[in-house]
Amino acid sequence: MRKRLLVILSFLLVLSMMVTACAPPKGGDSKPTDAEESNTDSTGENIIRTNNSNEPGSLDPALAQGTHESWILDHTFEGLMKIDKDLKVVPGMAEKYEVSDDNLTYTFTLRDGIKWSNGDPITAHDFEFAWKRALDPNLASEYSHQLYYIKGGEAYNNTKSPGLEYPDDNGNMVVETYDPSELEGLDVEGKDEEAINEMVYEKRLEAAREEVAVKALDDKTLEVTLEAPTAYFLELTAFYTLYPVNKNVVESNPDWAKNASTHVSNGPFTLTEWEHSATIKIRKNDNYYDKDSIKIDGVNFDIISDENTAWQKYEGGDYDFLTPLPQAVVPQMKESDNPELVIGAEVGTYYYNLNSKIKPFNNVKVRKGLAMTLDRQTIVDKIAQGGQIAAEGVVPFGMKDDKGNEYRDDVGNLVEYNVEEGKKLFEEGLAEEGMKPEDFKNFVLLYNTQEAHKKIAQAAQEMWRLNLGIEIQLENVDFQVKLDREKAGDYDISRAGWIGDYMDPITFIELWESNSSFNDAKYSNPEYDKLVAIAKSSSDPKERFDAMKKAEKMIMADMPVIPVYFYTQPYAQKPYLTGVYKPLVNYPKLTYSELNR
Repeated sequence: MRKRLLVILSFLLVLSMMVTACAPPKGGDSKPTDAEESNTDSTGENIIRTNNSNEPGSLDPALAQGTHESWILDHTFEGLMKIDKDLKVVPGMAEKYEVSDDNLTYTFTLRDGIKWSNGDPITAHDFEFAWKRALDPNLASEYSHQLYYIKGGEAYNNTKSPGLEYPDDNGNMVVETYDPSELEGLDVEGKDEEAINEMVYEKRLEAAREEVAVKALDDKTLEVTLEAPTAYFLELTAFYTLYPVNKNVVESNPDWAKNASTHVSNGPFTLTEWEHSATIKIRKNDNYYDKDSIKIDGVNFDIISDENTAWQKYEGGDYDFLTPLPQAVVPQMKESDNPELVIGAEVGTYYYNLNSKIKPFNNVKVRKGLAMTLDRQTIVDKIAQGGQIAAEGVVPFGMKDDKGNEYRDDVGNLVEYNVEEGKKLFEEGLAEEGMKPEDFKNFVLLYNTQEAHKKIAQAAQEMWRLNLGIEIQLENVDFQVKLDREKAGDYDISRAGWIGDYMDPITFIELWESNSSFNDAKYSNPEYDKLVAIAKSSSDPKERFDAMKKAEKMIMADMPVIPVYFYTQPYAQKPYLTGVYKPLVNYPKLTYSELNR
Protein backbone atom coordinates (compact mmCIF):
# COMPACT_ATOMS: atom_id res chain seq x y z
CA MET A 1 0.00 0.00 0.00
CA ARG A 2 2.90 2.34 0.92
CA LYS A 3 4.58 1.53 -2.42
CA ARG A 4 1.41 2.32 -4.37
CA LEU A 5 0.97 5.62 -2.53
CA LEU A 6 4.53 6.64 -3.43
CA VAL A 7 3.83 5.84 -7.08
CA ILE A 8 0.67 7.95 -7.09
CA LEU A 9 2.30 10.90 -5.36
CA SER A 10 5.30 10.79 -7.67
CA PHE A 11 3.52 11.03 -11.01
CA LEU A 12 0.82 13.35 -9.68
CA LEU A 13 3.56 15.80 -8.81
CA VAL A 14 4.75 15.65 -12.41
CA LEU A 15 1.20 15.92 -13.69
CA SER A 16 0.14 18.82 -11.49
CA MET A 17 2.28 21.30 -13.38
CA MET A 18 0.41 20.52 -16.62
CA VAL A 19 -3.29 20.47 -15.75
CA THR A 20 -4.18 24.07 -15.10
CA ALA A 21 -3.50 25.73 -18.45
CA CYS A 22 -6.43 24.12 -20.25
CA ALA A 23 -8.92 23.96 -17.41
CA PRO A 24 -12.27 25.64 -18.07
CA PRO A 25 -13.73 28.23 -15.74
CA LYS A 26 -16.06 26.92 -13.08
CA GLY A 27 -19.70 27.73 -12.97
CA GLY A 28 -21.49 25.96 -15.80
CA ASP A 29 -22.20 27.27 -19.29
CA SER A 30 -19.69 29.31 -21.22
CA LYS A 31 -20.80 32.80 -22.20
CA PRO A 32 -22.35 32.94 -25.70
CA THR A 33 -20.59 34.99 -28.34
CA ASP A 34 -22.06 36.87 -31.28
CA ALA A 35 -21.40 33.81 -33.42
CA GLU A 36 -23.52 31.69 -31.09
CA GLU A 37 -26.54 33.96 -31.12
CA SER A 38 -27.58 33.09 -34.65
CA ASN A 39 -28.52 29.74 -36.15
CA THR A 40 -26.60 30.54 -39.32
CA ASP A 41 -22.99 31.18 -40.28
CA SER A 42 -21.68 34.01 -42.44
CA THR A 43 -23.08 32.34 -45.57
CA GLY A 44 -26.60 32.12 -44.12
CA GLU A 45 -26.36 28.33 -43.74
CA ASN A 46 -27.34 26.38 -40.62
CA ILE A 47 -23.91 24.84 -39.92
CA ILE A 48 -22.52 22.87 -36.97
CA ARG A 49 -18.91 23.81 -36.26
CA THR A 50 -16.53 21.27 -34.71
CA ASN A 51 -13.08 19.70 -34.99
CA ASN A 52 -11.79 16.45 -36.50
CA SER A 53 -8.55 16.02 -34.63
CA ASN A 54 -6.51 14.36 -37.37
CA GLU A 55 -6.19 14.57 -41.15
CA PRO A 56 -7.95 11.55 -42.71
CA GLY A 57 -5.65 9.10 -44.43
CA SER A 58 -8.45 8.31 -46.87
CA LEU A 59 -12.14 9.08 -47.36
CA ASP A 60 -12.56 5.93 -49.43
CA PRO A 61 -14.64 3.51 -47.29
CA ALA A 62 -12.51 0.55 -48.35
CA LEU A 63 -9.26 2.22 -47.33
CA ALA A 64 -10.26 4.04 -44.13
CA GLN A 65 -9.01 2.56 -40.87
CA GLY A 66 -9.66 4.95 -37.98
CA THR A 67 -12.15 7.25 -36.29
CA HIS A 68 -10.44 10.28 -37.86
CA GLU A 69 -11.88 8.94 -41.13
CA SER A 70 -14.99 7.06 -40.04
CA TRP A 71 -16.55 10.12 -38.37
CA ILE A 72 -16.64 11.84 -41.76
CA LEU A 73 -17.62 8.67 -43.65
CA ASP A 74 -20.51 7.93 -41.27
CA HIS A 75 -22.04 11.27 -42.24
CA THR A 76 -21.36 11.07 -45.98
CA PHE A 77 -22.10 7.39 -46.72
CA GLU A 78 -24.72 4.84 -45.71
CA GLY A 79 -24.80 1.05 -45.83
CA LEU A 80 -27.61 -1.40 -46.43
CA MET A 81 -28.43 -1.01 -42.73
CA LYS A 82 -27.79 1.86 -40.32
CA ILE A 83 -27.96 2.63 -36.59
CA ASP A 84 -30.88 4.92 -35.88
CA LYS A 85 -31.57 7.51 -33.17
CA ASP A 86 -32.89 4.75 -30.89
CA LEU A 87 -29.59 2.88 -31.36
CA LYS A 88 -31.29 0.09 -33.28
CA VAL A 89 -30.03 -1.50 -36.50
CA VAL A 90 -32.62 -0.55 -39.13
CA PRO A 91 -32.79 -0.51 -42.95
CA GLY A 92 -30.65 2.16 -44.59
CA MET A 93 -30.14 1.90 -48.35
CA ALA A 94 -32.08 -1.33 -48.15
CA GLU A 95 -35.85 -1.09 -47.95
CA LYS A 96 -36.17 -4.65 -46.67
CA TYR A 97 -34.30 -7.93 -46.40
CA GLU A 98 -35.01 -11.63 -46.16
CA VAL A 99 -32.92 -14.33 -44.47
CA SER A 100 -32.97 -18.00 -45.49
CA ASP A 101 -34.01 -20.69 -43.01
CA ASP A 102 -30.40 -21.80 -42.58
CA ASN A 103 -29.32 -18.18 -41.84
CA LEU A 104 -26.76 -18.27 -44.63
CA THR A 105 -28.37 -16.28 -47.45
CA TYR A 106 -29.48 -12.66 -47.15
CA THR A 107 -31.50 -11.01 -49.90
CA PHE A 108 -31.64 -7.22 -49.74
CA THR A 109 -34.07 -5.09 -51.71
CA LEU A 110 -32.92 -1.49 -52.20
CA ARG A 111 -35.18 1.52 -51.78
CA ASP A 112 -36.82 3.01 -54.85
CA GLY A 113 -35.22 6.06 -56.43
CA ILE A 114 -32.08 6.29 -54.28
CA LYS A 115 -29.26 8.31 -55.85
CA TRP A 116 -25.60 9.16 -55.45
CA SER A 117 -24.66 12.73 -54.61
CA ASN A 118 -23.85 13.30 -58.31
CA GLY A 119 -27.34 12.15 -59.34
CA ASP A 120 -26.43 8.64 -60.55
CA PRO A 121 -28.83 5.90 -59.46
CA ILE A 122 -27.59 3.66 -56.63
CA THR A 123 -27.88 0.04 -57.65
CA ALA A 124 -27.16 -3.39 -56.19
CA HIS A 125 -24.29 -3.56 -58.67
CA ASP A 126 -22.58 -0.74 -56.76
CA PHE A 127 -22.69 -2.83 -53.58
CA GLU A 128 -21.39 -5.94 -55.32
CA PHE A 129 -18.59 -3.89 -56.87
CA ALA A 130 -17.71 -2.17 -53.56
CA TRP A 131 -17.53 -5.35 -51.50
CA LYS A 132 -15.49 -7.26 -54.07
CA ARG A 133 -13.23 -4.23 -54.48
CA ALA A 134 -12.58 -4.15 -50.72
CA LEU A 135 -11.62 -7.84 -50.93
CA ASP A 136 -9.32 -7.34 -53.92
CA PRO A 137 -5.80 -8.13 -52.62
CA ASN A 138 -4.37 -5.47 -54.94
CA LEU A 139 -6.31 -2.76 -53.05
CA ALA A 140 -4.76 -3.90 -49.73
CA SER A 141 -7.71 -2.81 -47.59
CA GLU A 142 -6.84 -3.05 -43.89
CA TYR A 143 -10.45 -4.01 -43.16
CA SER A 144 -10.91 -6.63 -45.88
CA HIS A 145 -11.32 -9.27 -43.18
CA GLN A 146 -14.75 -7.83 -42.34
CA LEU A 147 -15.93 -9.39 -45.60
CA TYR A 148 -14.48 -12.84 -44.88
CA TYR A 149 -17.91 -13.79 -43.56
CA ILE A 150 -19.07 -13.88 -47.18
CA LYS A 151 -18.59 -17.22 -48.88
CA GLY A 152 -15.42 -17.07 -50.97
CA GLY A 153 -14.36 -13.71 -49.53
CA GLU A 154 -11.28 -14.86 -47.64
CA ALA A 155 -10.13 -17.09 -50.51
CA TYR A 156 -10.30 -14.16 -52.94
CA ASN A 157 -8.46 -11.80 -50.61
CA ASN A 158 -5.72 -14.38 -50.07
CA THR A 159 -5.16 -15.11 -53.78
CA LYS A 160 -1.40 -15.34 -54.28
CA SER A 161 0.78 -14.30 -57.20
CA PRO A 162 3.31 -16.82 -58.57
CA GLY A 163 6.91 -15.75 -58.17
CA LEU A 164 6.40 -13.81 -54.92
CA GLU A 165 7.45 -14.85 -51.42
CA TYR A 166 4.83 -15.51 -48.78
CA PRO A 167 5.03 -16.85 -45.21
CA ASP A 168 3.65 -20.38 -44.87
CA ASP A 169 1.64 -21.60 -41.90
CA ASN A 170 4.85 -22.03 -39.91
CA GLY A 171 6.11 -18.55 -40.70
CA ASN A 172 8.72 -19.73 -43.18
CA MET A 173 9.10 -17.77 -46.41
CA VAL A 174 8.25 -19.77 -49.52
CA VAL A 175 7.98 -18.83 -53.19
CA GLU A 176 4.54 -19.23 -54.74
CA THR A 177 4.52 -21.36 -57.90
CA TYR A 178 1.89 -22.34 -60.47
CA ASP A 179 0.79 -25.63 -61.91
CA PRO A 180 1.36 -26.03 -65.67
CA SER A 181 -2.37 -26.68 -66.07
CA GLU A 182 -2.99 -23.05 -65.06
CA LEU A 183 -1.44 -21.94 -68.35
CA GLU A 184 -4.35 -23.41 -70.29
CA GLY A 185 -6.09 -20.70 -72.25
CA LEU A 186 -3.27 -18.19 -71.76
CA ASP A 187 -1.15 -16.83 -74.62
CA VAL A 188 2.27 -17.31 -73.04
CA GLU A 189 4.31 -17.75 -76.21
CA GLY A 190 7.29 -15.39 -76.19
CA LYS A 191 6.48 -14.10 -72.69
CA ASP A 192 9.08 -13.96 -69.92
CA GLU A 193 8.51 -15.56 -66.52
CA GLU A 194 7.44 -12.31 -64.88
CA ALA A 195 4.76 -11.72 -67.51
CA ILE A 196 3.54 -15.33 -67.25
CA ASN A 197 3.32 -15.06 -63.46
CA GLU A 198 1.20 -11.93 -63.84
CA MET A 199 -1.10 -13.64 -66.33
CA VAL A 200 -1.60 -16.61 -64.01
CA TYR A 201 -2.26 -14.26 -61.12
CA GLU A 202 -4.92 -12.37 -63.06
CA LYS A 203 -6.53 -15.67 -64.02
CA ARG A 204 -6.59 -16.75 -60.39
CA LEU A 205 -8.06 -13.42 -59.31
CA GLU A 206 -10.83 -13.58 -61.88
CA ALA A 207 -11.78 -17.12 -60.86
CA ALA A 208 -11.70 -16.31 -57.15
CA ARG A 209 -13.69 -13.10 -57.66
CA GLU A 210 -16.46 -15.08 -59.35
CA GLU A 211 -16.67 -17.35 -56.31
CA VAL A 212 -17.37 -14.48 -53.90
CA ALA A 213 -21.02 -15.01 -53.02
CA VAL A 214 -22.31 -11.46 -53.32
CA LYS A 215 -24.40 -10.97 -56.43
CA ALA A 216 -26.61 -8.23 -57.81
CA LEU A 217 -29.62 -10.18 -59.15
CA ASP A 218 -30.90 -6.96 -60.71
CA ASP A 219 -30.55 -3.22 -60.05
CA LYS A 220 -32.52 -3.43 -56.80
CA THR A 221 -31.72 -6.88 -55.42
CA LEU A 222 -28.51 -8.00 -53.73
CA GLU A 223 -28.00 -11.61 -52.67
CA VAL A 224 -25.30 -12.50 -50.15
CA THR A 225 -24.35 -16.00 -48.99
CA LEU A 226 -22.21 -16.44 -45.88
CA GLU A 227 -19.60 -19.04 -45.01
CA ALA A 228 -21.43 -19.69 -41.72
CA PRO A 229 -24.36 -18.18 -39.83
CA THR A 230 -23.23 -14.81 -38.45
CA ALA A 231 -25.56 -13.30 -35.88
CA TYR A 232 -24.15 -9.78 -36.29
CA PHE A 233 -24.04 -9.70 -40.10
CA LEU A 234 -26.86 -7.17 -40.44
CA GLU A 235 -25.07 -4.82 -38.05
CA LEU A 236 -21.86 -5.37 -40.02
CA THR A 237 -23.53 -3.98 -43.15
CA ALA A 238 -23.79 -0.65 -41.30
CA PHE A 239 -19.99 -0.57 -40.89
CA TYR A 240 -18.04 1.75 -43.18
CA THR A 241 -15.96 -0.89 -45.00
CA LEU A 242 -19.24 -2.25 -46.37
CA TYR A 243 -20.50 1.11 -47.60
CA PRO A 244 -21.13 1.19 -51.35
CA VAL A 245 -19.05 3.20 -53.79
CA ASN A 246 -20.14 4.49 -57.20
CA LYS A 247 -18.82 1.89 -59.64
CA ASN A 248 -18.68 4.27 -62.61
CA VAL A 249 -16.88 6.98 -60.63
CA VAL A 250 -14.29 4.64 -59.11
CA GLU A 251 -13.51 2.90 -62.38
CA SER A 252 -13.12 6.19 -64.27
CA ASN A 253 -10.96 7.92 -61.63
CA PRO A 254 -8.76 5.93 -59.21
CA ASP A 255 -8.12 9.14 -57.23
CA TRP A 256 -11.81 9.96 -56.80
CA ALA A 257 -11.65 9.97 -52.96
CA LYS A 258 -8.66 12.30 -52.56
CA ASN A 259 -10.44 15.61 -53.12
CA ALA A 260 -13.89 17.11 -52.57
CA SER A 261 -14.32 18.02 -56.23
CA THR A 262 -14.33 14.36 -57.29
CA HIS A 263 -15.76 12.75 -54.15
CA VAL A 264 -19.14 11.05 -54.60
CA SER A 265 -21.15 9.57 -51.73
CA ASN A 266 -24.63 8.32 -50.87
CA GLY A 267 -25.21 9.45 -47.29
CA PRO A 268 -27.07 12.34 -45.67
CA PHE A 269 -24.20 14.75 -46.43
CA THR A 270 -21.72 15.18 -49.23
CA LEU A 271 -18.10 16.36 -49.13
CA THR A 272 -17.92 19.90 -50.52
CA GLU A 273 -14.52 21.10 -49.32
CA TRP A 274 -11.32 19.41 -48.15
CA GLU A 275 -8.38 21.67 -47.51
CA HIS A 276 -5.92 19.01 -46.48
CA SER A 277 -4.69 19.22 -42.89
CA ALA A 278 -6.87 22.32 -42.37
CA THR A 279 -10.63 21.93 -42.89
CA ILE A 280 -13.34 19.58 -44.12
CA LYS A 281 -16.83 20.77 -44.98
CA ILE A 282 -19.85 18.57 -45.63
CA ARG A 283 -23.24 19.78 -46.78
CA LYS A 284 -26.72 18.29 -46.89
CA ASN A 285 -27.13 15.83 -49.77
CA ASP A 286 -30.24 16.85 -51.69
CA ASN A 287 -30.34 13.38 -53.25
CA TYR A 288 -30.56 11.57 -49.89
CA TYR A 289 -33.87 9.75 -49.48
CA ASP A 290 -34.43 11.07 -45.93
CA LYS A 291 -33.29 14.65 -46.57
CA ASP A 292 -36.52 16.15 -45.22
CA SER A 293 -35.69 14.83 -41.75
CA ILE A 294 -32.33 16.63 -41.70
CA LYS A 295 -32.58 20.10 -40.17
CA ILE A 296 -29.00 21.34 -40.48
CA ASP A 297 -27.31 22.39 -43.72
CA GLY A 298 -23.98 20.79 -42.92
CA VAL A 299 -20.94 20.47 -40.67
CA ASN A 300 -17.61 22.29 -40.75
CA PHE A 301 -14.69 20.29 -39.34
CA ASP A 302 -11.41 21.96 -38.53
CA ILE A 303 -8.41 19.64 -38.49
CA ILE A 304 -6.52 20.58 -35.33
CA SER A 305 -4.52 17.94 -33.45
CA ASP A 306 -3.86 20.07 -30.36
CA GLU A 307 -6.72 19.49 -27.93
CA ASN A 308 -6.06 22.67 -25.98
CA THR A 309 -6.31 24.81 -29.11
CA ALA A 310 -9.56 23.09 -30.07
CA TRP A 311 -10.93 23.59 -26.56
CA GLN A 312 -10.11 27.28 -26.64
CA LYS A 313 -12.11 27.57 -29.85
CA TYR A 314 -15.05 25.79 -28.22
CA GLU A 315 -14.84 28.04 -25.18
CA GLY A 316 -14.59 31.08 -27.44
CA GLY A 317 -17.80 30.17 -29.27
CA ASP A 318 -16.17 29.02 -32.52
CA TYR A 319 -17.43 25.45 -32.06
CA ASP A 320 -20.86 24.06 -31.23
CA PHE A 321 -19.58 20.55 -30.44
CA LEU A 322 -16.20 19.08 -29.52
CA THR A 323 -14.61 15.68 -29.03
CA PRO A 324 -12.12 14.70 -27.73
CA LEU A 325 -11.62 17.06 -24.80
CA PRO A 326 -8.33 17.92 -23.08
CA GLN A 327 -7.62 15.58 -20.19
CA ALA A 328 -7.84 18.31 -17.52
CA VAL A 329 -11.11 19.72 -18.85
CA VAL A 330 -13.33 16.71 -18.13
CA PRO A 331 -12.86 16.59 -14.32
CA GLN A 332 -13.21 20.37 -14.12
CA MET A 333 -16.49 20.26 -16.03
CA LYS A 334 -17.70 17.37 -13.85
CA GLU A 335 -16.76 19.21 -10.66
CA SER A 336 -18.71 22.31 -11.72
CA ASP A 337 -21.68 20.26 -13.00
CA ASN A 338 -21.27 21.89 -16.40
CA PRO A 339 -24.35 20.83 -18.43
CA GLU A 340 -22.34 21.02 -21.65
CA LEU A 341 -20.38 17.88 -20.69
CA VAL A 342 -21.69 14.56 -21.97
CA ILE A 343 -19.98 11.29 -21.02
CA GLY A 344 -20.78 9.16 -24.05
CA ALA A 345 -20.94 5.41 -23.64
CA GLU A 346 -18.49 3.48 -25.78
CA VAL A 347 -17.44 -0.11 -26.36
CA GLY A 348 -13.67 0.19 -26.67
CA THR A 349 -10.34 -0.62 -25.08
CA TYR A 350 -7.26 1.60 -24.57
CA TYR A 351 -4.09 -0.51 -24.54
CA TYR A 352 -0.36 -0.68 -25.21
CA ASN A 353 1.15 -2.88 -27.92
CA LEU A 354 4.36 -4.72 -27.02
CA ASN A 355 6.40 -5.55 -30.13
CA SER A 356 7.04 -9.26 -29.61
CA LYS A 357 9.57 -9.33 -32.47
CA ILE A 358 12.01 -7.24 -30.41
CA LYS A 359 13.95 -8.41 -27.33
CA PRO A 360 13.01 -8.43 -24.49
CA PHE A 361 9.33 -8.07 -25.47
CA ASN A 362 9.51 -11.55 -26.98
CA ASN A 363 9.67 -12.83 -23.39
CA VAL A 364 6.28 -13.42 -21.77
CA LYS A 365 7.68 -12.76 -18.28
CA VAL A 366 8.83 -9.29 -19.33
CA ARG A 367 5.45 -8.57 -20.89
CA LYS A 368 3.55 -9.75 -17.83
CA GLY A 369 5.90 -7.84 -15.55
CA LEU A 370 5.14 -4.59 -17.38
CA ALA A 371 1.39 -5.33 -17.28
CA MET A 372 1.32 -6.22 -13.57
CA THR A 373 3.13 -3.05 -12.50
CA LEU A 374 0.85 -0.61 -14.34
CA ASP A 375 -1.72 0.80 -11.92
CA ARG A 376 -4.83 1.08 -14.11
CA GLN A 377 -7.15 2.18 -11.36
CA THR A 378 -4.98 5.18 -10.54
CA ILE A 379 -4.81 6.07 -14.24
CA VAL A 380 -8.60 6.19 -14.58
CA ASP A 381 -9.17 7.85 -11.19
CA LYS A 382 -6.42 10.46 -11.24
CA ILE A 383 -5.55 11.04 -14.90
CA ALA A 384 -8.24 10.01 -17.38
CA GLN A 385 -11.12 11.05 -15.07
CA GLY A 386 -13.76 10.64 -17.77
CA GLY A 387 -15.72 7.74 -16.32
CA GLN A 388 -13.40 5.12 -17.82
CA ILE A 389 -13.15 1.67 -16.24
CA ALA A 390 -9.82 0.03 -15.41
CA ALA A 391 -9.42 -2.73 -18.00
CA GLU A 392 -10.05 -6.31 -16.94
CA GLY A 393 -9.09 -7.83 -20.30
CA VAL A 394 -9.23 -6.91 -23.96
CA VAL A 395 -13.03 -7.16 -24.31
CA PRO A 396 -14.86 -4.23 -22.66
CA PHE A 397 -18.11 -4.23 -20.76
CA GLY A 398 -21.28 -3.92 -22.86
CA MET A 399 -21.10 -7.15 -24.85
CA LYS A 400 -23.64 -9.91 -24.21
CA ASP A 401 -22.87 -13.64 -24.22
CA ASP A 402 -24.93 -16.53 -25.58
CA LYS A 403 -27.24 -16.39 -22.55
CA GLY A 404 -27.81 -12.65 -22.85
CA ASN A 405 -25.64 -11.93 -19.82
CA GLU A 406 -22.73 -9.52 -19.57
CA TYR A 407 -19.81 -11.26 -21.29
CA ARG A 408 -17.21 -9.59 -19.04
CA ASP A 409 -18.84 -10.79 -15.82
CA ASP A 410 -18.38 -14.43 -16.76
CA VAL A 411 -14.78 -14.10 -17.96
CA GLY A 412 -13.77 -12.04 -14.95
CA ASN A 413 -10.76 -9.83 -14.30
CA LEU A 414 -7.76 -11.15 -16.24
CA VAL A 415 -5.40 -8.24 -15.49
CA GLU A 416 -3.74 -8.19 -12.07
CA TYR A 417 -1.96 -5.28 -10.38
CA ASN A 418 0.78 -6.93 -8.30
CA VAL A 419 4.05 -5.02 -8.09
CA GLU A 420 5.97 -7.67 -6.14
CA GLU A 421 5.10 -10.53 -8.48
CA GLY A 422 5.40 -8.32 -11.56
CA LYS A 423 8.90 -7.18 -10.66
CA LYS A 424 9.96 -10.77 -9.99
CA LEU A 425 8.70 -11.92 -13.41
CA PHE A 426 10.22 -8.89 -15.13
CA GLU A 427 13.67 -9.48 -13.68
CA GLU A 428 13.52 -13.19 -14.49
CA GLY A 429 12.53 -12.44 -18.08
CA LEU A 430 15.28 -9.85 -18.53
CA ALA A 431 17.87 -12.32 -17.21
CA GLU A 432 16.65 -14.96 -19.65
CA GLU A 433 17.23 -12.49 -22.47
CA GLY A 434 20.65 -11.48 -21.15
CA MET A 435 19.54 -7.95 -20.39
CA LYS A 436 19.42 -5.57 -17.40
CA PRO A 437 16.93 -2.87 -16.33
CA GLU A 438 19.29 -0.09 -17.46
CA ASP A 439 19.00 -1.41 -21.02
CA PHE A 440 15.47 -0.01 -21.08
CA LYS A 441 16.79 3.51 -21.54
CA ASN A 442 17.05 2.56 -25.23
CA PHE A 443 13.37 1.65 -25.54
CA VAL A 444 10.60 4.06 -26.48
CA LEU A 445 6.86 4.25 -25.80
CA LEU A 446 5.28 5.65 -28.96
CA TYR A 447 2.02 7.59 -28.82
CA ASN A 448 0.08 9.87 -31.16
CA THR A 449 0.07 13.58 -30.39
CA GLN A 450 -2.71 14.27 -27.92
CA GLU A 451 -2.55 15.65 -24.40
CA ALA A 452 -4.45 12.72 -22.91
CA HIS A 453 -2.09 10.16 -24.42
CA LYS A 454 0.91 12.17 -23.24
CA LYS A 455 -0.26 12.25 -19.62
CA ILE A 456 -1.08 8.54 -19.55
CA ALA A 457 2.28 7.72 -21.15
CA GLN A 458 4.04 9.87 -18.55
CA ALA A 459 2.16 8.04 -15.78
CA ALA A 460 3.15 4.65 -17.22
CA GLN A 461 6.76 5.86 -17.55
CA GLU A 462 6.82 6.92 -13.89
CA MET A 463 5.06 3.76 -12.61
CA TRP A 464 7.58 1.55 -14.40
CA ARG A 465 10.45 3.69 -13.16
CA LEU A 466 9.37 3.33 -9.53
CA ASN A 467 8.14 -0.27 -9.70
CA LEU A 468 10.73 -1.80 -12.03
CA GLY A 469 13.66 0.60 -11.94
CA ILE A 470 13.60 1.29 -15.69
CA GLU A 471 13.87 4.57 -17.59
CA ILE A 472 11.77 4.22 -20.74
CA GLN A 473 11.66 7.05 -23.29
CA LEU A 474 8.56 8.71 -24.79
CA GLU A 475 7.93 9.79 -28.38
CA ASN A 476 4.87 11.49 -29.87
CA VAL A 477 4.03 11.57 -33.59
CA ASP A 478 1.01 12.36 -35.76
CA PHE A 479 -1.72 9.71 -35.71
CA GLN A 480 -1.21 8.51 -39.27
CA VAL A 481 2.55 8.29 -38.72
CA LYS A 482 1.92 6.15 -35.64
CA LEU A 483 -0.36 3.82 -37.59
CA ASP A 484 2.20 3.47 -40.38
CA ARG A 485 5.01 2.73 -37.94
CA GLU A 486 2.94 0.12 -36.13
CA LYS A 487 2.19 -1.64 -39.40
CA ALA A 488 5.91 -1.61 -40.24
CA GLY A 489 6.85 -2.93 -36.78
CA ASP A 490 8.88 0.23 -36.20
CA TYR A 491 8.22 0.65 -32.46
CA ASP A 492 8.95 -0.93 -29.07
CA ILE A 493 5.78 -0.10 -27.11
CA SER A 494 2.93 1.83 -28.72
CA ARG A 495 -0.31 3.37 -27.54
CA ALA A 496 -3.33 1.83 -29.22
CA GLY A 497 -7.08 1.79 -28.93
CA TRP A 498 -9.91 -0.14 -30.46
CA ILE A 499 -13.58 0.76 -30.72
CA GLY A 500 -15.79 -2.21 -31.53
CA ASP A 501 -17.07 -2.43 -35.08
CA TYR A 502 -20.23 -4.20 -33.94
CA MET A 503 -21.69 -5.57 -30.72
CA ASP A 504 -19.99 -8.96 -30.53
CA PRO A 505 -16.78 -9.81 -28.61
CA ILE A 506 -15.15 -11.21 -31.75
CA THR A 507 -14.60 -7.63 -32.94
CA PHE A 508 -11.88 -7.49 -30.24
CA ILE A 509 -10.79 -11.13 -30.06
CA GLU A 510 -10.00 -11.35 -33.80
CA LEU A 511 -7.50 -8.47 -33.63
CA TRP A 512 -4.69 -10.78 -32.56
CA GLU A 513 -5.13 -13.57 -35.06
CA SER A 514 -1.73 -14.31 -36.58
CA ASN A 515 -2.77 -12.95 -39.99
CA SER A 516 -4.86 -10.00 -38.74
CA SER A 517 -3.93 -6.72 -40.38
CA PHE A 518 -4.46 -5.05 -36.98
CA ASN A 519 -2.18 -7.42 -35.08
CA ASP A 520 0.45 -4.74 -34.53
CA ALA A 521 1.86 -6.63 -31.54
CA LYS A 522 2.93 -9.36 -34.01
CA TYR A 523 1.36 -11.99 -31.76
CA SER A 524 1.17 -15.51 -33.16
CA ASN A 525 -0.35 -18.51 -31.40
CA PRO A 526 -1.84 -21.38 -33.46
CA GLU A 527 -4.11 -22.41 -30.58
CA TYR A 528 -5.47 -18.89 -30.34
CA ASP A 529 -6.07 -18.86 -34.10
CA LYS A 530 -8.06 -22.10 -33.80
CA LEU A 531 -10.30 -20.62 -31.13
CA VAL A 532 -10.91 -17.50 -33.22
CA ALA A 533 -11.78 -19.72 -36.22
CA ILE A 534 -14.35 -21.58 -34.10
CA ALA A 535 -15.86 -18.32 -32.87
CA LYS A 536 -16.19 -17.07 -36.43
CA SER A 537 -17.58 -20.22 -38.01
CA SER A 538 -19.63 -22.08 -35.41
CA SER A 539 -23.41 -21.92 -35.63
CA ASP A 540 -23.64 -23.01 -31.97
CA PRO A 541 -23.77 -19.86 -29.79
CA LYS A 542 -22.41 -21.66 -26.73
CA GLU A 543 -19.50 -23.14 -28.63
CA ARG A 544 -18.47 -19.82 -30.16
CA PHE A 545 -18.71 -17.89 -26.87
CA ASP A 546 -16.80 -20.60 -25.01
CA ALA A 547 -14.11 -20.31 -27.69
CA MET A 548 -13.94 -16.52 -27.31
CA LYS A 549 -13.68 -16.74 -23.52
CA LYS A 550 -10.85 -19.28 -23.79
CA ALA A 551 -9.13 -17.10 -26.39
CA GLU A 552 -9.27 -14.01 -24.18
CA LYS A 553 -7.85 -15.92 -21.22
CA MET A 554 -5.11 -17.23 -23.48
CA ILE A 555 -4.07 -13.83 -24.81
CA MET A 556 -4.08 -12.33 -21.33
CA ALA A 557 -1.82 -15.18 -20.18
CA ASP A 558 0.56 -14.38 -23.07
CA MET A 559 0.09 -10.58 -22.65
CA PRO A 560 1.20 -9.31 -26.10
CA VAL A 561 -0.80 -6.17 -25.30
CA ILE A 562 -1.37 -4.36 -22.01
CA PRO A 563 -5.01 -3.31 -21.54
CA VAL A 564 -5.22 0.02 -19.69
CA TYR A 565 -8.87 1.02 -19.53
CA PHE A 566 -12.26 0.62 -21.15
CA TYR A 567 -13.28 3.76 -23.00
CA THR A 568 -15.93 6.34 -22.53
CA GLN A 569 -16.22 9.28 -24.94
CA PRO A 570 -16.60 12.60 -23.14
CA TYR A 571 -17.71 15.44 -25.38
CA ALA A 572 -18.85 19.02 -25.04
CA GLN A 573 -22.10 20.17 -26.62
CA LYS A 574 -23.61 23.66 -26.51
CA PRO A 575 -27.10 23.80 -24.95
CA TYR A 576 -28.63 25.06 -28.19
CA LEU A 577 -27.44 21.96 -30.09
CA THR A 578 -29.94 19.11 -29.74
CA GLY A 579 -30.57 15.74 -31.36
CA VAL A 580 -27.00 14.40 -31.20
CA TYR A 581 -26.90 10.67 -30.47
CA LYS A 582 -24.02 8.35 -29.64
CA PRO A 583 -24.02 4.68 -30.78
CA LEU A 584 -21.80 2.45 -28.64
CA VAL A 585 -19.57 1.62 -31.63
CA ASN A 586 -19.50 5.02 -33.36
CA TYR A 587 -18.51 8.60 -32.80
CA PRO A 588 -21.50 10.88 -32.05
CA LYS A 589 -23.94 11.25 -34.95
CA LEU A 590 -24.84 14.81 -35.94
CA THR A 591 -27.14 13.85 -38.81
CA TYR A 592 -30.48 14.58 -37.15
CA SER A 593 -29.31 17.31 -34.79
CA GLU A 594 -30.73 20.83 -34.66
CA LEU A 595 -29.31 24.25 -33.88
CA ASN A 596 -31.70 26.28 -31.72
CA ARG A 597 -29.70 29.38 -30.96
